[in-house]
Amino acid sequence: MKKIYSPILMLILLASCLGYKELPVEYDYSYKGNFKKYRTFDMMKPAGLQDPSMTNEVIERSIIARMKFLGYKQVENKPHLIIGFKMFNDSLRFNGYVQPEIEDWVKGQKEELTYDQQKFDLKTGTLLIQFFDRRQNRSIWQGYATTMYGSIDFNNDRQLKNAVISILDKYRFWAEGFLDGNVTIQEKDL
Repeated sequence: MKKIYSPILMLILLASCLGYKELPVEYDYSYKGNFKKYRTFDMMKPAGLQDPSMTNEVIERSIIARMKFLGYKQVENKPHLIIGFKMFNDSLRFNGYVQPEIEDWVKGQKEELTYDQQKFDLKTGTLLIQFFDRRQNRSIWQGYATTMYGSIDFNNDRQLKNAVISILDKYRFWAEGFLDGNVTIQEKDL
């Protein structure tokens, strides 16, 4: 049987593809991360004076939507992951690491691998998203994006959403039990 797609549906699909432009993204991770064992998250709340480079409703909503899509539950009490972000208006020299692709590393989880440092010269308008393992009290994953031909405009909601999508496309772990339909959060898990 031949399927016929309506022109309106094709136009909607084409328009949605045109709205997204993947940005160059780098990421690195900790060999101590338990990437298949996380089920809950919450957003980092800056303490003290509000740092405008660490608060943005569009970025926060985009991160929350992506995490919920991956099956994570947002909880205020003892989340497995705490997610923070920072917008850098100025250019910066950033230390990252040369590592195996995270999906490849997770298959064997060799913790004895070394962290081979790599320096990045990031342009103005860089967004950094960082995941902290609350129980281990350490950063376990970070992704950062900037545009190749200019900076991310932090006043442009579309560019901000695009940057978050580009970065979190590199974090490909479903919440533990989500695909099996076994997501339950009990007091002992927290």
